[in-house]
Amino acid sequence: MKREEELWSLLREAYQMPYGGAQIALVEQVMQHADAGGHDELRLASRLFATTAYVHGGETAKSFVTFSWCRAEYDAHPERFDEQDEHMLLWHFKYMVNGLLKFPAVPLGRTYDVLDDMERRFRAGGHSLHAVYAYRYQVAAHVGDPAADDWYAKWNAAPRDGNSDCAGCDPGEKVDHLVSRGLDEEAVAMAAPVLAGRLTCVEQPQSILTSLMVPYVRTGRLSEAADAHRQAYRRLRGNLADMQSVASHIEFCARTGNETRGLEMVQRHLPWLERSPSPQAEMWFCAASALLLGRLDPALPLGPSSAGELGADLAARARDWAAKFDERNGSDAVSGRIEALLGAAPLVGHLPLSAVARRTEAAVVPPAPVEELPTDATALMDRAWQLYDEHRIDAVEAAFARFDELHPDPPAELAVRRLDGRARLTAIRDDGGAEAEALFRETAEAHRALGHDLQALAADSRGVLARRPDEEMLAELTALTERIVAHPDADADLRAEARLRAEGALMRLERPEEALAAVDAAVAERPAKAALRAELQARRARALLVLERYEDAVAAAEEALRGYAELGTPPAAGIAALIRAHALGNLERFDDATAGFDQALALAADRNYRLSALVGRARSRLAADRPDSAIDDLVEAVADHVAHGEDVPAALLRYDLATAYHQAGQSLDAAEAAESALDALDRAGAQDQADQTRYLLSRVYRELGELDLALGLLETLATNLDGYDNLPARGRMLQEAAQLLYDADRDAQAAERFAAAAEAFRAAGIIQAEMYARRLRALSLRWAGNIPAALDALAEADALARSLDGTVDESEPWLIWQRAMLDTDAARIHIGAGRLDDAATRSASAAEALRAIGSLSDALDADFLHAETLMRAGDPAGAEARLRSVLGAVPRGSQLEQNSAWMLAESLEAQGRSDEADEVRGKYLSE
Repeated sequence: MKREEELWSLLREAYQMPYGGAQIALVEQVMQHADAGGHDELRLASRLFATTAYVHGGETAKSFVTFSWCRAEYDAHPERFDEQDEHMLLWHFKYMVNGLLKFPAVPLGRTYDVLDDMERRFRAGGHSLHAVYAYRYQVAAHVGDPAADDWYAKWNAAPRDGNSDCAGCDPGEKVDHLVSRGLDEEAVAMAAPVLAGRLTCVEQPQSILTSLMVPYVRTGRLSEAADAHRQAYRRLRGNLADMQSVASHIEFCARTGNETRGLEMVQRHLPWLERSPSPQAEMWFCAASALLLGRLDPALPLGPSSAGELGADLAARARDWAAKFDERNGSDAVSGRIEALLGAAPLVGHLPLSAVARRTEAAVVPPAPVEELPTDATALMDRAWQLYDEHRIDAVEAAFARFDELHPDPPAELAVRRLDGRARLTAIRDDGGAEAEALFRETAEAHRALGHDLQALAADSRGVLARRPDEEMLAELTALTERIVAHPDADADLRAEARLRAEGALMRLERPEEALAAVDAAVAERPAKAALRAELQARRARALLVLERYEDAVAAAEEALRGYAELGTPPAAGIAALIRAHALGNLERFDDATAGFDQALALAADRNYRLSALVGRARSRLAADRPDSAIDDLVEAVADHVAHGEDVPAALLRYDLATAYHQAGQSLDAAEAAESALDALDRAGAQDQADQTRYLLSRVYRELGELDLALGLLETLATNLDGYDNLPARGRMLQEAAQLLYDADRDAQAAERFAAAAEAFRAAGIIQAEMYARRLRALSLRWAGNIPAALDALAEADALARSLDGTVDESEPWLIWQRAMLDTDAARIHIGAGRLDDAATRSASAAEALRAIGSLSDALDADFLHAETLMRAGDPAGAEARLRSVLGAVPRGSQLEQNSAWMLAESLEAQGRSDEADEVRGKYLSE
C-alpha cells in the first residue's frame, strides 16, 4: 500500500496534468489507496478533484458519484471542509445540474432536487443567487419552458460573486440565449468586451468563439466568423469533453460551403461515438454530422459505407436520442431542435476559412491566346512540327486538330508525319506507356512502307523510350542510337536527337554522369536547328544540376536561355530558367534565385513547372529571411494541389507554408497549416514528414501558450523515435517536453521526462546531455516537494559526474561547467532537505569553479545561493560579504540585483544594523 505522503504527491501531480484519461486514471488510483488506508483528508481532496477531472475529461457520469459522496461528507463532517473545499463543493452543484440534463435516463426531478438544494445552500451561506438563476434558466431552456425568459432576467439582475461562472463563460451562455432569439447584434455586442480581455478559464475563449460563429455570419462579419472557427476548433479538437462543441463546428462547415473540411472533422471525431461523454453530446454530434454528410454525394465511399448510408444512420441515432429526451422532459423541445439542425439551410454559399481556401476559390485560369494557323496541308503540318520543337504542346495539339479537321484524308507523306505526331503527344501526355509504344511501332512501319529507313529507326527508338526504364530497354535503345548515328543519311540534327533520347533514358535510370556524356556528345554533333541547340543546353543544365555542379548548371542554363531568346523565348525557355533558378538557390545566391524564379514563372506554360517555380521562389525567400513574401507563393501552390485533389503534395507544401507563417510571426496561421499537413501525412503513412511537421507544430503551440498540445506532440515524437539510431533525437524530444513541464512548474511530470531523456542519452553515449537531464531531474523532484527522491536522483547525478574521473581532461570547460551547475542545483536540493552545511559547501565550490572558466553570470547565481544558505544557517555576516560581492558585479536593475539587495537588507537587520538596511533599501529597492 502506498504511503500517505506519496499519495499526496500523486494527487499534486494529477493537478498538473491536462484533462483526460491519464489524469482520471491517476486520481482514481489515489482515491482507491486513500480509501484502503483510511486517509479521510485525502479521500475528500481526491474526490473533490475527481469531480472536476471527470467533467472536463469527458467522463461526466462518474462525477455524479464523487459529487454525491462529497455532499454527504460535508453534511456529516463539515469540519473536514476548509473554505476552499466548501467553495469547490458549491461550484460542483453547477456541474451536476448541467451534467444531469445530458442523460435522458436521469429523471428530471432529480435535476430539480439538485437545483433546490443548491439554492438552499447558497441562501444559507449568504451567497448571491446569480449562479442559481443561471442554471434554473438552463433547465427551463432545455425543456422548452417559457419561464426561461423570466429566469434569464433574474440571472441578469442578480449580482455576480465568487460562485458565478467565469467572466468568459457567463457572457458566453448569455450569447447562446440571444442567438436562440435571433438577436445576433446584441449577442456580438455582449461578447466584444469579453474577447477584448484576457480569458484564462479552461473553456475559454473557445466556448464563446463557438457561440459567436453563426451570429458573426448572419451579421456579415465573415472574417470574424472564419477566425472564430479556426481559433476555437483547434482548442477543442483534442478533448472528448468538447464533443458537443465540435458538433457546432461541423454544423458551421456544413452551412458555409466547407464540406471538405467538415468531412475531415467528421472522420476525425467519429471514433468518439464509442466513448461519448454524454447522450446529449452524442445526439448533437450525430445530427451535425448527418447534416454535413447530406451535402455530399451520397455515393461517396466512406470506409465500409457511403456518405448517404452513414448520414442516414447518424440522423436516425440523433432522432432516437431526441425522442428519449422528449419523453424524459415531457416536451418536444429537444426533437424540435434536432429536426431544425438536420434541415438547416446554408448561411452563405462559401465562406473561405483560410488563405488557401480563398486562393482556391479565386483561381481562374485565363484562356490561352489562339494562333491564326495556315490552311494549306503542308504549311499547317510544318507549323505543327515547328511548335513541337519549341515545346508549345497545347499549340501543337490545336494545330493537329485543325489539320484533322481540314485534311481528314492527307497524302501518305503527311499522314505518316501526323501519325508520328500522335505518337509523340501520347508519350508526353501519358508519360509513355503501351499506347505510345504501339503508335511508334505503327509509325515505324508506315515510314518503312514509304522507304524512310532512317525515320523508321527514329520511331523505333522513341517506342523503346516509351517503355518502363530498365537495363534491357537501355541496351536496345543504345543499339538503335548507334545505328542512327552511323546511318549515312543521318544529318547532325537526327544524330543529336538520337543521342538526346539516350540522355533521357539515362536520367530516368538515375545515371546522370552518363546522361551528361550523352548530351555532350549530342552537342558535339553541332545540330542545325536552333531549338534543338537550346534544348541540348537545357538538358546539360539539368544533368549538371542533379550532379550538384551548380556553377556549370547556371552557365548551361544561361546559354540555353540565349538560344531560346533568338526563337522569341518559347515556353521551353521556362524549363531552362527554372533549372538556372534552382542552381542559384543551391549556391545560396537567394536574391538571384528569386529573380530567376520570377523569370521562370513568366515563361512557364506547364502546370508542374509553374508549381516548381512557385515553391522554389518561396523557399529562396524563406532562406533569405523574407517569410512574408514567401507566403503568397506557397498559398498559391497549396491551393493548386488542393484544387487537383492532390492531398500529399499539398500536405508537404503546407509544412513549408507553416514554416513561413511561423517565421513571419503568424502563429495561428502556422498552426492551421501544420495541423492540416499533419492530418494528411498521417493518413498517407508518411511518418518522417509527419514527424517533422509535429516538431514544427510543437514549437508553434508553445508560442501560442498551448502547452499540453505541444507536450502531446513531443511525446508522440519520442515514441516514434524508438530505434537505436534515433536515441539522440528521442532524448532531445523527451528533454524538450521535460523543460516545458519544468518551466510550467509541473515539476513531478518534468522529473519523469528528464529521467526518460537521461536514459535515452545514456544509451546513445551522449554524456553531457545525460548529465544535464539527471541534474534537472533531481532539481525537479526538489521543487515537486519530493525531497527523498530528489536526494536519490542527486546521488545518481553525482555518481555520473564521478564516473568521468580519469576518462576526460579535467580542464575541459564543459566538464567544469557541468559539475559546477550540478553543485549549484545540489545546494538547492540540500537546502530543501535542511542540510545547510552541504548546501554551503557545494554552492561555494560552484561559484569558484564558474568564475575560473569565465561563466560570471552563473557564478553570481551560485554566490547568491551561498549567501541564502548562510542566512538560513544563522550566519548573516557571512551572507553579507557574499551579497556585497554580488551587488558589486551584477547588472543594474536586474532581478538578481533586487533579490540580493533585499537579502542584504535582511542580513543587516539580523545584525542589528537597521540604518544600513534602510540605506540599502533606499539605494536598490526604492523604485
